[in-house]
Amino acid sequence: GWQVSMKSGSLSCILPCNRLPVQLISQVRVYTSNGQKKDLGSEDTNGSARGETMHKVETGQDSTNAGQKQSSPKQPIQVKVKAVLKKREYGPKYTQNNFITGVRAINEFCLKSSDLDQLRKIKRRSPHDDTETFTVYLRSDVEAKSLEVWGSPEALARERKRRKEAEIKYRENLFRNQRLLWEYKEFFGNTKPRSSTAAMFFKGPGKVVMVAICINGLNFFFKLLAWVYTGSASMFSEAIHSLADTCNQALLALGISQSARTPDPSHPYGFTNMRYIASLISGVGIFMMGAGLSWYHGIIGLLHPHPVESLLWAYCILAGSLVSEGATLLVAINEIRRSARAKGLSFYQYVVQSRDPSTNVVLLEDAAAVLSVAVAATCMGLTSLTGNPYYDSVGSLGVGTLLGTVSAFLIYTNTEALLGRSIEPEQLQRLTELLESDPVVRAIHDVKATDMGMSKVRFKAEVDFDGRVVTRSYLEKQDIEQLLQEIQQVKTLEELEAFMLKHGENIIDTLGAEVDRLEKDLKQRNPDVRHVDLEIL
Repeated sequence: GWQVSMKSGSLSCILPCNRLPVQLISQVRVYTSNGQKKDLGSEDTNGSARGETMHKVETGQDSTNAGQKQSSPKQPIQVKVKAVLKKREYGPKYTQNNFITGVRAINEFCLKSSDLDQLRKIKRRSPHDDTETFTVYLRSDVEAKSLEVWGSPEALARERKRRKEAEIKYRENLFRNQRLLWEYKEFFGNTKPRSSTAAMFFKGPGKVVMVAICINGLNFFFKLLAWVYTGSASMFSEAIHSLADTCNQALLALGISQSARTPDPSHPYGFTNMRYIASLISGVGIFMMGAGLSWYHGIIGLLHPHPVESLLWAYCILAGSLVSEGATLLVAINEIRRSARAKGLSFYQYVVQSRDPSTNVVLLEDAAAVLSVAVAATCMGLTSLTGNPYYDSVGSLGVGTLLGTVSAFLIYTNTEALLGRSIEPEQLQRLTELLESDPVVRAIHDVKATDMGMSKVRFKAEVDFDGRVVTRSYLEKQDIEQLLQEIQQVKTLEELEAFMLKHGENIIDTLGAEVDRLEKDLKQRNPDVRHVDLEIL
């Protein structure tokens, strides 16, 4: 039969068994961090609960043992007491354990550097690559010091407002002084050494762009004279083409100079994409100015044809333009070949992927210029041989179609680059293999590698770290004998909590150091990777 025994603080159940009744005891004690304990599971609502009540139920299922009762000694099974640390409530906002740097403490809390000398200084692992550790302060200490200096939160708020207004005024004066300094340099001459921005136009893509600006500017001037003299629609298209090339390449030069600016708080990743933006605007300009005007003039020539004057001077100018545009094209081709060889890419891959947008624009514009000169010369020759001005108008339409094709390609490639396309699968595979081969990494998930332009890659991944390897890395730097002595000295809950908090924080610092090590390895082995974001899974 069933025998149930209830008593305060324990629960005894005698199960139906012919041989051995089993007694289970369950008791839970909750410990707080101050050493107090509380017993759960016992109820003392009245005095009757302390008595022992026995209920006997006869089932009648076993007739042979109905009158026989065998008694056996009770052997209780002891269950260990479960100690639970009381959960600490932090509230919706808790900043007592926050660290802030000295610069932030001075700027946000209006303190002086001498005020920070009296506060506790804490050495922490630096997030920057050039330094290993740096000094921080507890936010609670800084807040208390600011109230001590200013007297009240209202006075601190007034000081912050005053400093904000002074900063705005300082920026206005700085802008005014920079304008005055620029005017001074323009009047007296600039005797400073050539800046790095100016030096960019004497090598690489900058050199290609400057050569193209000079040649296309001269071509536009001579083609314009030839159109005025002959009235040829094809020559007008060529003049407009050279003007569009000159303006677009001037825009490219502006993009190159802007891309060299150093990053600021508003643009933390720099201004590299200014080259792609300038190339995109250049493609739109070619379409609107070059292709649009060429189509317009060709259609007008078809609707209202007029005889063409002597084309001798036009042929001479086209020949000179062919030579100059061809020279610029060769300069662009050599620069792209050199850059593609350095990146391990073919010429076609380098152009299609728009690795260097400025040189790409010069290459395509000059290639279109050479082809358009050939088209214009052919159509003008047919006009001079047959006396039919429609051939000249068809040549203008052909030049406009060629420019429209080039502009569409430039718009597409630069838009793809600005949207942030992924890197090549082979390069992404090398990065993932480098991470997975490290013993501290179990697995990586959600890998993203974005080409930010100009051979700059941003890599992001969620990493599942092996906590045992991280802990072993921490223990390898500790004195094991001293650590064992600390463990043996732990007697109370307060000492246990202090021990775990101390080494737990150190293990977290070790994990952060492992993340920094992995990021540094990725950047060293892959120079294109400039920004690495490893998220702990």
